[in-house]
Amino acid sequence: MLVPLLEAAADTCGGKAGALGALLRAGLPVPDGFVVSFAAYLATIGDLGLGRFTGEPDELDAARQAIQARPLHATLVDALGRALDELGDPPVAVRSSAANEDTGQASAAGQYETFLAVRGVGEVADAVRACWASLLSPRALGYRGASGRDGRPSDDLLMAVILQRHLDAEVSGVMFTPAGPNDATEIEASWGLGPSVVGGTVTPDAYRVAEDGSITRTVADKRTRLDRRGTRLVVRDVPIRVRHRPALDDATATHLAALGKEIAAVLGGPQDIEWAIVDGRAWILQARPVTAAPPPPPSPSGTSDTPPATLNGIPGSHGTVTGTARIVRGPGDFARVQPGDILVCPFTDPAWTPLLRIAAGVVTETGGALSHAAIVAREHAIPAVLGIPNATARLRDDAVITIDGTAGTVTGTNA
Repeated sequence: MLVPLLEAAADTCGGKAGALGALLRAGLPVPDGFVVSFAAYLATIGDLGLGRFTGEPDELDAARQAIQARPLHATLVDALGRALDELGDPPVAVRSSAANEDTGQASAAGQYETFLAVRGVGEVADAVRACWASLLSPRALGYRGASGRDGRPSDDLLMAVILQRHLDAEVSGVMFTPAGPNDATEIEASWGLGPSVVGGTVTPDAYRVAEDGSITRTVADKRTRLDRRGTRLVVRDVPIRVRHRPALDDATATHLAALGKEIAAVLGGPQDIEWAIVDGRAWILQARPVTAAPPPPPSPSGTSDTPPATLNGIPGSHGTVTGTARIVRGPGDFARVQPGDILVCPFTDPAWTPLLRIAAGVVTETGGALSHAAIVAREHAIPAVLGIPNATARLRDDAVITIDGTAGTVTGTNA
């Protein structure tokens, strides 16, 4: 029921674990670990018959509760304990690896659960069940529905779970490898653990490493960072003197780009890669196919002719749309979003994904073009502009605005 990560394959352990296994076998720097396979999932909760649920919220709540309450078999608990002991019983990262995740057609970026700094077999077992239950979360069902698949539960939904040694990253981020021979490697980086960048809660530094080795960088105001404290994750303010300091030097950016090319060669195409730097060493945490490339960054000269009322941000997803600005600061505002509205928010937590099914576009206060929100917006083919400071205050609720996700601009009433 447990598979060493070195031996993981997509058909038994999901796309995410299969890719990491291939990278380990190729000698690339992936933290070692193991996988709770599809077989363990089926042996534990296969008899629940997910296909009998209609998708109604009350039923889904009951199904998720049933999954999380289901005890793991004693043999699986024993195997987990032995595997954790072999790693030295450190804090571990517990990551989903679903059958329909990390494919060339749909990334499912951020739709299933990930837990960091989990320690002990009891806590690990709880995290595994929570990953299984996330198959039935509203955001995952909404994502599958918006991606052209049936959004209802089904018995062919399968979830494996990856467990790896937790890394206390000094710097982390995301990298997109080149789509063509003359394209650049795109890297986003910030201080601390990766969820700040992938979740869009910080606007990261952006680096473009060209084929000739030249590097273009945009250094952001990185105000917060996520770190481990024991078995908890804490958000800390970044000291003012460090906020505008580049998270990567040129040598590290070049090294990451070289790793990206190796990874793309092993996996057979352009890759969306999550990485971390620990004690000066680069580690690869995830690699999946790029489902939709981001717009190129705007040229500095391209912003000089924009009207004074224009807000400039990071181009996140191609296209232009005009609609009603809907200020959303949290789940309490979700019901106010109507089809065709433009979602204006601090950042888009993965739980907000169902809103992207009805929104005509997205504007965020933080985040980069390689964040989960931007990836999902591109997959849904809706424009997105990211990283406009104080956008929820600078734009008026109910105002008619136009967003250009290719240029990274927002114009309109009170803009």
